Parts: sequence; C-alpha cells; structure tokens
Amino acid sequence: MSNIRHILRLHSQAHSKTSIAKETGMQFLLVKKIVNQFVVSKLTFLEINELTDADLDELFAKYEDPVNERLKILYSLFPDMEKELKKRGVTRRLLWEEYKKKYPNGVGITQFAWHFAEWKARVNPTMKINHKAGDKMYIDFAGEKLYVIDKDSGESKPVEVFVAILGASQLTYIEAVRTQQKEDFIPACENALHYYGGVSAAIVPDNLRAAVTKSNRYEPTINETFADFAEHYGTTILPARAYRPRDKALVENAIRIMYTRIYAKIRGTKYYSLDEINNAILIALEEHNNQLLSGKDFSRRQCFEEVEKKTLTPLPELRYEFKKRLSAHVMKNGHVSLPQDKHYYSVPQRYVGRKVKVMYTRTTVTVFYNYERIAFHQRIREPYTYTTDPEHLGIQHRFVSEWTPHRFIEWADNIHKDVKEYITEILNHKRHPEQAFKICLGVLNLAKKVGNERLIGACQRASSYGLYNYRTVQSILEKGLDKNPDEENQDLKMPEHDNIRGENYFK
Repeated sequence: MSNIRHILRLHSQAHSKTSIAKETGMQFLLVKKIVNQFVVSKLTFLEINELTDADLDELFAKYEDPVNERLKILYSLFPDMEKELKKRGVTRRLLWEEYKKKYPNGVGITQFAWHFAEWKARVNPTMKINHKAGDKMYIDFAGEKLYVIDKDSGESKPVEVFVAILGASQLTYIEAVRTQQKEDFIPACENALHYYGGVSAAIVPDNLRAAVTKSNRYEPTINETFADFAEHYGTTILPARAYRPRDKALVENAIRIMYTRIYAKIRGTKYYSLDEINNAILIALEEHNNQLLSGKDFSRRQCFEEVEKKTLTPLPELRYEFKKRLSAHVMKNGHVSLPQDKHYYSVPQRYVGRKVKVMYTRTTVTVFYNYERIAFHQRIREPYTYTTDPEHLGIQHRFVSEWTPHRFIEWADNIHKDVKEYITEILNHKRHPEQAFKICLGVLNLAKKVGNERLIGACQRASSYGLYNYRTVQSILEKGLDKNPDEENQDLKMPEHDNIRGENYFK
C-alpha cells in the first residue's frame, strides 16, 4: 500500500509514468494500471491518502487481476496453495509440479513463483515470513491498557492485555490480566494453549522481563519459571531479537487490529472484575477470528481448523502448577524451613549445613542441591511442625524419630503389667515427650542387664516410693533391694542424738 501511495503522490506532482517506474523500481505496466485505476476512481490524492490500508487495498485490488484465462485459473488456485504451503515439507516447487500435472499448459516455474509472490503481496502485503502450521505461537502485551472499576473505592484500575497469535492460521487469543509479571503472564500463556487445544513447537515472546531475564543476540537467558512452564508443555522458548520488529510483526499487527475490533466494541461499558471484561473480550474475539481474512475466502478459525489444529502437540493431562523458589540452609536437625508456612521439611543428613534450593507449588515441596533433587514432600501448611521422611535420617536418628508413647507402653507390657504402669507414670510425669522417651528407654534397657524378673521387682519398689525416674530403678537394682521386697516394711531404730527429742517428749 505504501508503494501505491508513493506512485500516486508522484503522479499528483506531474511525474510521467516512465519516471515513476524508474524511481519506484516497479514495472511500467503496473504503474500504468495503478494510475488508470486512480483516474477512474475520480478521487484526489489527498482523499486517497486519507484511506486506510484496507480501504486502499479494496479500491486497487482490481489492478492485478489477471486478464489471461490461463492466469485466471492459476490465481484461483493460490488460496488453497497458500494453505498447503503452511504444512511441513510442502514447497512452492512441489505445488508447481502438482499444478503442471493437472494443467500441462500452465506457466513455468519462474512465472509461477512470480505470480504467486505478486498475489501474496496484494492479499497480505505485511506478511513477509512463511509460517509453518503448528510451528510458532507469538505473544506480547498491548501498549494500550483496559480498565476495571474497583467495587469498593469506585476507582478505575488499569489492567494489561495479553495477546497470542498462531503463525500459520493467525488465530488470535486475547486476555486481560492484572500485571505483566510472571504470576499473571504464565497463566495467560497457558490459557492461550488451552484455547487453541494444543501446543506449538515454539513460543516467541518479546523481551519481557517475565520471559527473558537477560537479552542476548545469540543466547538470551530465559526466565527460570517460564522455562519450566515450557518444559511442562513440551515446547521451546524463542525470544524475538531485540530491536527487530519483523521478528514479532505478526503479533504487533494483531494488536493494531485488536484496537479496532476488540477495544472499540467493548468501550462504553463498565467492568468490575477481570472475569467480566474477559467475557466481553471473548465475544468480540470470536467475531474477529470468524471474520474472513482480507482478500481470502476463509477466516482465521477456518484456516486453523483445516490446517493448523492437527499439527499442534496434544496438551498434557495436568495443567502447569506455578512454582516458586527460594534458597535455604539445611539446619543441624536435617530440615529446611518454608517461611511461608513456618513448616519444616527433611532432607538427607549428609546435606546438613549446605545451601539448597527449595521449589514449592500449591501442593508439593521439592528440595534441590546442585540441580539434583534430594527431597520431595507433600506441602503441609501446619505451622511450627516437621515433615520427616525416615529415609533421610541416619540409623540413630531414625530410631529416635520412631519413638512414640505407644511403642514404649507396648514394650513394657510385654515384660509385665507393673512395668507398663511404671512406664505410663513416667510418660505422665514429664513435661517434654523426648525427655520421657529417654527415661523409658533407659529403664526398659535395664532388662537386658538384669533380666525381666529383677526389673519387675525394681519397678514395683520404685512405684511404692512414688519415684518415677531412671536413677531410682538403677539404684534399687545396684543395691539389690528388688530381691528383698519385705525390707521396706521393717521398723528402723531411731538413732540417739542430743538434738533429737525422742518419742517420750510428746507424752
């Protein structure tokens, strides 16, 4: 369209058709047809120049219509050929060979290529790259924001508008999100994939901070979370080159169209939530995707259903769980802390004191050391408690972790009911369970030294004293008091001393 404007500007300045052809580099016959069409339109150059590219294309579409019957047949085949060309492995030469088999008197390969390029330039002048079906999904944010009204304050708050478009069919997806940060950006990308019902071989973002942490001409650094998202969906991230508009021309053109077909249609209505505005966007979006493409007899939706849909990779069964990351030091007890929940998760003992990376989702917690997964837990949100995998503990620590009141009571009951009662009292008398567990372990292990019978007697004697600790039982066994159960009933003679009044003093 810019070439047409240039030709007509020179014509309005009284340049000859020959000089116009030389200056623009276009064929004389083509310049003549454009000028003749301009004359027939009876419009001035100023009126022509105020027309949009779409209106200008419609006005001058006839100047390239073939007059030869053979060319008319060829041009009628181009729309279907363009669809076929989007399929993997299909080339222009292959299409020409199929054309020649069907029309032996058709044009040669050189003329075929030239006419196809001319036709393509007319029906889609902005498309310079041949997009293969299922190859790329282009994504970006619109420059103009939309607004949502806060129900409480009545304040209009700006929201970002995410745009995705498939290369071959140009099927477009649009969604309003709160920010351009990865917490909103990645779910929007995922929603686009589910809107298409499949995954393209690559995703092409602009150099957004949520997508690219460091730009580089040859090897940009992809945001770690976005890379993990791509891994989950089995696709590749191919960032557009910085300051290379052609790399993202398709999505930028989609954004320009969106301003007319989406923004204009939903204007004048107040929206109080993202859901409300996205529902309005979706209605206008469907109209856009079902509208016939300029100069073609099919819509974006039709092209997608016929050509591109079957080339997309199937979606995984589960949606991507957004992962967050943090660094942590393994504590001496072999656990790392998740500050968000104030909960602690175990790792193998050999990593005590090491710096690790914790990655957590809504349901899981995973711990990595030097890119190797060393622990995996279900996420527990109970504060100030521990989640421990027995396999992470050493032999001694694993035994301690298995201490429970029930285990000690059952152990004591296997010896004798009096031992069971004594152990139960120890558990009841100590404030901290771990302190009671150590005493119980010490008392019960005495059976290995002296036997069950002596331990039973010692527990019975200690119970009669009302003393529930390890040292009392140990002392009874060392002095052999468990062997003389009646000794405690013998009257002890009161020693004589000047400071002792004696029993007669109170008579």
